[in-house]
Amino acid sequence: MSRQIFLDTETTGLSPESGDRIIEIGCVEMVNRRLTGRHLHFYINPERPNHEDAVKIHGLTDEFLADKPVFAALVDEIIDYCRDAEVIIHNASFDIGFLNAEFKRLNKGPFTDYVSGVIDSLTMAREMFPGKSNSLDALCRRLEVDNSHRTLHGALMDAELLSEVYINMTRGQDALLIDSEASEGGEGQGMQELAAIDFSAFDLPVIKPSDEEAEAFEKSLADLDKASGGKTLWKTLEVVL
Repeated sequence: MSRQIFLDTETTGLSPESGDRIIEIGCVEMVNRRLTGRHLHFYINPERPNHEDAVKIHGLTDEFLADKPVFAALVDEIIDYCRDAEVIIHNASFDIGFLNAEFKRLNKGPFTDYVSGVIDSLTMAREMFPGKSNSLDALCRRLEVDNSHRTLHGALMDAELLSEVYINMTRGQDALLIDSEASEGGEGQGMQELAAIDFSAFDLPVIKPSDEEAEAFEKSLADLDKASGGKTLWKTLEVVL
């Protein structure tokens, strides 16, 4: 089973080394490239004031956060939710820096000790779209993800947007997967053995694409090559007739 978590945080400021703290964490789960709808979301009392500039970004005031649980009360649930998953974060060094600082305060060891790995979607985007803006908003516009409801930064909303951006960045391959466990019967249920068919008994026609279809196909290949940053392999393969 491939389990991935899209994670985002909001904070009191920009520097965990200076004592800034996490005030919101949002996580979205994807299993075998399918979003499960099982989210994790907390507002957190940072036990210190927000920076004024940070409030302008996320809108979470000290008054709003005053009655929320502290990070220490939530850390075990966060660990259990993220444990052994691959975590995908936009500008991962920022969020991981804050998570590691929170974990260090509680003598928990770094956050990365509890997960199977971390993917930085910002690094991915810079490789795919060099020289372009690769903020989450810019990627939403480029990859046709609707972010019109995003007026302020919010951890859960941004994690949800990131999950859609990531699926589009990886060309929606989830649509190509077959869920062999979809039925309630469990492993192997719903699969059938099919008799082999001897196609030599058939006279199969060869239908060539129209000019328009061929042009659309070439455009799709070009889009795939662009999305991969020019890393597609078919250009290097010799066509064997």
